[in-house]
Amino acid sequence: MNPKDIIIRPIITEKSMAGMQVEEGESVKYTFEVAKKANKIEIAKAVEACFPDVKVIKVNTMNVRGRHRRQGRYEGFTPAWKKAIVTLSPDSKPIEFFEGLI
Repeated sequence: MNPKDIIIRPIITEKSMAGMQVEEGESVKYTFEVAKKANKIEIAKAVEACFPDVKVIKVNTMNVRGRHRRQGRYEGFTPAWKKAIVTLSPDSKPIEFFEGLI
């Protein structure tokens, strides 16, 4: 798989932004929406390929279920997706995309 096919988009929430604000010497965590069929090894390689000077230590993944939604008289479920929390080594550079958001 192409690394751009594995990483779909970054997740920007209050909780994910709190993982980026750590003190010196600690590891930084970034959250991404990833392809449902991607495993942890493929996600780690895709992050290292897309963002230079980044060293991935650990990847935590979780499947997010679709939520029940109603729009007037119509109802259904939002699509299910996969979330990955990527932990970088303390000596790796931060990802530039997220730097303007903090």
